Amino acid sequence: MKALTTAGITVRAEAFYLPEHSKPQENRYLFGYRIAIENGSKHTVQLISRRWLIRNALGMRREVEGLGVVGQQPILAPGYAFEYSSYCDLDTDIGAMVGIYFMKRIDDGAWFTVQIPQFMLVVPARLN
Repeated sequence: MKALTTAGITVRAEAFYLPEHSKPQENRYLFGYRIAIENGSKHTVQLISRRWLIRNALGMRREVEGLGVVGQQPILAPGYAFEYSSYCDLDTDIGAMVGIYFMKRIDDGAWFTVQIPQFMLVVPARLN
């Protein structure tokens, strides 16, 4: 599991291959990922939006942006955490994701960004 802390907010990320939803013969590979966001700061914060940069094995990139995560804009008091799972599709059997969350402090309304650590998307057989 990869972890990175920005402004007191720790983001942990891990990915896993979903063979039952993939079709390698059609170059469709589906990966799930789990994210844990822990508020180690002294402020209550809200995750407003996200931006992902996704790369495949051929170096092709795509960006994904949107409000919240999994349909939520969670508020995290100091010491609290929020976890969610989602998925990403690729047209190659290896790739990577990295991103940022746009967050807001509830007490003063200040906006800030939190880095999401880069993690690999790899079909297990690719490592052999």
